[in-house]
Amino acid sequence: MALYNDNPDYDDDDFDSEVDSQLDKYITFKIGAEDYAIEIRYVSEIIGIQKISHIPYMPTYLKGIINLRANVIPVIDVRLKFGYIEKSYNDRTSVLIINLNEATIGLIVDEVSEVLDIPANQIDPPPIAGKQTKNRYIKGFGKVADTVIIILDISNILPEEEFNVILNANIKL
Repeated sequence: MALYNDNPDYDDDDFDSEVDSQLDKYITFKIGAEDYAIEIRYVSEIIGIQKISHIPYMPTYLKGIINLRANVIPVIDVRLKFGYIEKSYNDRTSVLIINLNEATIGLIVDEVSEVLDIPANQIDPPPIAGKQTKNRYIKGFGKVADTVIIILDISNILPEEEFNVILNANIKL
């Protein structure tokens, strides 16, 4: 897979096994009483809630921007994006830093739960729905023990015009 690597101990199979190690792995989190998950491959890190600078005239779910190691990162409150009632942040509130389409975005969630293996055969597809519906961001429903976890399609969580607004807020300090 590597075009050039002068390390004689490196094997292309190492890259393949790294990709395989993320297969079927999801980071799970809570919004209210519901369990959600996204593929771990999108998550670069998880941080606690921190000072958010408000950006005027943005959708209410776009809470603003944070400064993370000299990078300005827009943060979305998933609770508000999904139509839940706003809630004060607490010590369990977390920000999932995700990489999506060459942009870095923070997703504010009520609480991060754990990393789970959810094999494809334990995921049911969502009901058939058009792109205009609010369920376009649901990739499927994972069945883990007696729990159903809503698996999000992170690439569809924002319509293109909203993603462009957020992408434009993604700048370096």
